[in-house]
Amino acid sequence: MTTAPIPLIDRLDAITSRYDALICDVWGVLHNGVRVSRAANAALAAARARGLAVVMLTNAPRPAADIAAFIAQLGGTDDAWDAIVSSGGVTRSIMTEQGDKPFHHIGPSRDVTVFAGLKARNVALADADYVLCTGLLNDETETAEDYRGTLEVMLASRLPLICANPDIVVERGHKLIPCAGAIADLYERMGGPVTWVGKPYPLVYDVARREVERILGRPVEKSRLLGIGDAVRTDIAGARGFGIDSLFVLDGIHSMEFGPAGRDFSAAGLHGFLAGASHGPTYATVALAG
Repeated sequence: MTTAPIPLIDRLDAITSRYDALICDVWGVLHNGVRVSRAANAALAAARARGLAVVMLTNAPRPAADIAAFIAQLGGTDDAWDAIVSSGGVTRSIMTEQGDKPFHHIGPSRDVTVFAGLKARNVALADADYVLCTGLLNDETETAEDYRGTLEVMLASRLPLICANPDIVVERGHKLIPCAGAIADLYERMGGPVTWVGKPYPLVYDVARREVERILGRPVEKSRLLGIGDAVRTDIAGARGFGIDSLFVLDGIHSMEFGPAGRDFSAAGLHGFLAGASHGPTYATVALAG
């Protein structure tokens, strides 16, 4: 349980002198699935201008190029980051190592770029050696429970599941949408084997740190890395587990959980929210700016 007061900052530049690099979430910090935050975009670009490396780390189950194109579509500019590390990109690397083993894909057609061009073959569930989950077929109407029958079939054969997006839900505009993590979580609770690719798991943080060191051309201590995100379960827990500081963006996925009516971003509202959390951030801010 977190009880110590968390510093609530107004601007990112108030703390960037303490760090060499930012490992920043995308959905919930830079954009909300509908539009890019101009203030967040400018804050990250300004951090780069001050010499920090900025690596965007997202649980999106698509390659980095697709993420960059989507950010641009929503109004973002590529001067806000040096590199993008995505769960989809890391998943693609894992599948490459699996060679031509057949797999079954659970997820929408927009995610097929994760495995496009690989030797691995997308087959019917009965013919698969493992299952790749990138999301729900229709995340506007379905829930993880709609997949219980499929998961029971998988469990009978102990089929491994690769989850390319550990998020349980994501904010789309002002609506919470279920993600691949909801299906993987249900499968794991049923007793199925799951490989989690994304935050809060350390694999993607290792990749992000290597990107930071590539960009800066030198080793970087964890004490000089700052993780930024809006989700306690993934961003804040992931940073804590990796051993780096974190900045919690309040006006994101948890915004309606602050105070009885939601959106109470005062110090008291933040304290009340974190009182029930098993771990807390190093700092907090209402929205990324400056």
